[in-house]
Amino acid sequence: MSPRHSAAEARNTRERIIERGVDVASVEGFEGLTIGRLAADLGLSKSGLLGHFGTKLALQLATLERAAVIFNREVWAPASGATPGLPRLRAVCEAWISYLVRGVFPGGCLFVSATFEQDGRTGPVRALLRRQFRTWQRRLTAEIRTATAAGDLPSETDACQLVFELYGVMI
Repeated sequence: MSPRHSAAEARNTRERIIERGVDVASVEGFEGLTIGRLAADLGLSKSGLLGHFGTKLALQLATLERAAVIFNREVWAPASGATPGLPRLRAVCEAWISYLVRGVFPGGCLFVSATFEQDGRTGPVRALLRRQFRTWQRRLTAEIRTATAAGDLPSETDACQLVFELYGVMI
């Protein structure tokens, strides 16, 4: 009979799996994120690793959700204390550039690579990725509109176009 593991040990193992999953996905994409690969990397059995997620898809979704938490921590949180509008928009852009320059993910921005990998596909991974981007677009658009209303940006500023251009620069 094998020893029982505590709930804390199970959470720690799950966290290790997800963290390694983020690293692998940033370098190799979500197709490279396999149960066998992660099990080998972490010294776990495939069945033991699968027991934490149930399916490869659940692992991919957990990985993408964790990557969003990291992005929010690195980009949105540092800017949250700035004054709404142009000061916050600048703070977000500075944090975003810092995130890219520092190479927070070992393979570069996981979201850029995932966007290209998922282009033309359907399914839950692409759907979650699109929801994440829409959330960030709404936040950027709101800051641009606040800056425009405050007179910090020209009144004819097209917030949606500026968000599109910011994405283009960052990608």
